[in-house]
Amino acid sequence: MTMQPIGGNGPEREREASTEQLKEDLRNLSHTVEELIHATADDSRSNISELRERAQQRLHATRERLEARGEALYSSAKGQVDATDRYVHENPWTSIGIGAAAGVVLGLLLGRR
Repeated sequence: MTMQPIGGNGPEREREASTEQLKEDLRNLSHTVEELIHATADDSRSNISELRERAQQRLHATRERLEARGEALYSSAKGQVDATDRYVHENPWTSIGIGAAAGVVLGLLLGRR
């Protein structure tokens, strides 16, 4: 029995797009906070309230995306753990062999130092 990679190209691309979106959100939030800091030096009340509102909106949106990303990562990790658990229970001797082989390789690599 051959092992199939968990996931595939679809989820990986989705993860990369999500990571890029999150980076962009954090850049936007950082830029808005910097604008807010510079605006407070001018002390023009209308400008401060407008920038503060934008910062709050971006912060809220970024928090929501971070929470959604965390939930997606948790769900993905849970699915992978469940699949691994199922595989180990269905193929105990193969799993033992894989673990032993990984241990030997790791031992050889560490022993080379």
